[in-house]
Amino acid sequence: MDAFLKGLSDEALAALPYLFEFWALAHQLPPDGEWTSWVVLGGRGAGKTRAGAEWVRAMVEGPTAGAPGQARRLALVGETYDQALAVMVKGESGIIACSPPDRAPRWIAGERRLEWPNGAEARLYSAHDPEALRGPQFDAAWADELAKWPKGQETWDMLQFCLRLGDHPRQVVTTTPRNVAVLKSLLQRNSTVVTQAATEANRANLAPSFLREVRARYGKSRLGRQELDGELLEDAQDALWTRSMLDGLRVDHVPTDARVIIAVDPPVTGHARSDACGIVAVAIEENGPAHEWRAIVLEDASIKAASPMAWAEAAAAAYHRHGASRMVAEVNQGGDMVGLIMRQVDPHVNLRPVRAVKGKAARAEPVAALYEQGRVRHLGCLPMLEDEMCLMTLRGYEGGRSPDRLDALVWALTDGLLRPGMRTLSPQIRAI
Repeated sequence: MDAFLKGLSDEALAALPYLFEFWALAHQLPPDGEWTSWVVLGGRGAGKTRAGAEWVRAMVEGPTAGAPGQARRLALVGETYDQALAVMVKGESGIIACSPPDRAPRWIAGERRLEWPNGAEARLYSAHDPEALRGPQFDAAWADELAKWPKGQETWDMLQFCLRLGDHPRQVVTTTPRNVAVLKSLLQRNSTVVTQAATEANRANLAPSFLREVRARYGKSRLGRQELDGELLEDAQDALWTRSMLDGLRVDHVPTDARVIIAVDPPVTGHARSDACGIVAVAIEENGPAHEWRAIVLEDASIKAASPMAWAEAAAAAYHRHGASRMVAEVNQGGDMVGLIMRQVDPHVNLRPVRAVKGKAARAEPVAALYEQGRVRHLGCLPMLEDEMCLMTLRGYEGGRSPDRLDALVWALTDGLLRPGMRTLSPQIRAI
């Protein structure tokens, strides 16, 4: 190594840190061939972000600072605007940090835009706002954490319509895999190439204690295989719901005379690290005998709330947005406080507290039976809720944290279909 470094000129030594091909791991370099989409699947810390940032550099930069590169108009799409800026643009492995000083782009905050010395530019977009991708056009794109996008399919579709500049528009996708339809569909396309690596592939840049701890804790569990090994896992073994089942139960409209129930599964605590607050809206079609009533799951409005007031406001907003007739809220953790908070936020909400004494799997099983009977449909795709559903088994939930979205769904359908017509639900539901 000493001999190699001594043989370099001062200019070569200055350039060496920015020659990514010299330092890159195998999964961080794009494969050869005429591909359209390159998907980098990796565990946490495997170097996916660096791969995406360096690919953008390779597309934008020319042989000199002012010379044009292969691409001049790029889209940078993240889960949110803030995350796209913090990770893709300004992060430790982001575009600015990876760029040599004479070629580093300038961030223009008011326009959410990066501008390079050679005139190339990249604009930031959020997967929460797919409509923002109507109109612009690009010759390259970087999509980060596609499997986490809240409106994944919509945003991805809008992005594809934008890639229409140049001779061969291309895109790179950097993501930890999850069993979501938009990612699986992309991986099946003939124009897609894939590189994959576990977290340990980048061990030289990770704390040894981190690797020891996460492997000791998660090992080859489902969560470990997904988050550390970068494996795309299908439904949990013996899952109460499967992707194929849910894909066959989708509708694109809701009857106008349906009655709407909002169900809420509040977090135990109210701070930034709390579990999500499950908020699910369900429409009940009350046609014919009660045992033939059907339901349509309208929305997963669950949020990560920093305070009890925040989730209560989100629940009340969903209640009025759907013109709901009732809100069902689990009070196992918060007790009377749940009702007090909701009354404080909106005293007009028709609130019914419920309490569970059986485990989550036992409560979910009769709801899963409703799906098997074809009595429950989903309005479009509800990816984060469906992720939790497909990880619930008879043995329990295999997704790691609490299935808050699923809990809310179970309460809504229990209230609407398993105990139809009851005047007082709380005592009976305590036995569920």
